[in-house]
Amino acid sequence: MASNSTTMLSKQVLIWLVVAWQSVSVLTCGGTYAFAIEELCLAKFRLDMEDLEQHHWCSWEDTVEPYGELTNCTYLIALKMDCFWPNRVVDEFFIDIHKHYFHNCAITGRLLHDPPNRILGPFIVVPIMVTLLMTALVVWRSKRSEGMV
Repeated sequence: MASNSTTMLSKQVLIWLVVAWQSVSVLTCGGTYAFAIEELCLAKFRLDMEDLEQHHWCSWEDTVEPYGELTNCTYLIALKMDCFWPNRVVDEFFIDIHKHYFHNCAITGRLLHDPPNRILGPFIVVPIMVTLLMTALVVWRSKRSEGMV
């Protein structure tokens, strides 16, 4: 009987230790991780983006290197702090980055604009010509069949 209660006590202590470890891990991976990526990763990214002119921020070719370094930095800090990556903190961090730096960019990374007239013209003219041709064909066919019985 004593062995059974000792086993139960050991299990309870083990459960409390696991819960305590998880709580410490959550606190570390929350506030401390957020502070670390703000101070270490974001500071360098800001400097890199300031070196670019603002109209180049939507150019993937110009921002791929600083953005990749930012991503790697958040990953390495998470690895050093024994945190999961990606996590809620890093997701919110990148959402804030996108709201600040990339809010005016198209989804593809390129600014949207109309195609040149040499490409757009056929897409407008061809359907109009087909519609007129089909209308003329229906009118011609209906007049031709009137005389037949």
